[in-house]
Amino acid sequence: MADLNHVVLVGRLTRDAELKYTSGGQAVCKFSLAVNRRRKNGDQWEDEANFFDIVLWGRQGESLNQYLLKGKMVGIEGELRQDRWQQDGQNRARVEIVANNLQLLGGGGGNSGSGGYSGGQGGSGGAQGSYNQGAYAPGGGSGGQEAPPPRAADDGFADDIPF
Repeated sequence: MADLNHVVLVGRLTRDAELKYTSGGQAVCKFSLAVNRRRKNGDQWEDEANFFDIVLWGRQGESLNQYLLKGKMVGIEGELRQDRWQQDGQNRARVEIVANNLQLLGGGGGNSGSGGYSGGQGGSGGAQGSYNQGAYAPGGGSGGQEAPPPRAADDGFADDIPF
């Protein structure tokens, strides 16, 4: 049986993305994602936030950094990676998610347009469109691609469905 390491999350950025470069010139874009979970405690529903560190490498991180603002809702597809090191004689470890695909879902900080980006290790785009590296524009795409039609304010789904 083969090993499996696949993560899909939808949540909001807890801070603006931070773009840095390695000593070899490789771009690294890092941000944190809050994903809410509803659970029942007795007769009451309670919201519980979980926080995940996300990493985007290369041109994908460079291209999307300017759109990854605090409060922005995004969808992430990627894999878990664990970093291990020693600090002051103590063994340390941290798990982060290396994103292969990222979908801007609108809302929150910055532009509320929708659009998608597919890049990384052979991934595919999200439901709203897939854009080539360097050809991304919020609210629909560039290079002759048409913007998706506007969504109705009421999509017919209740926001309090507990799943």
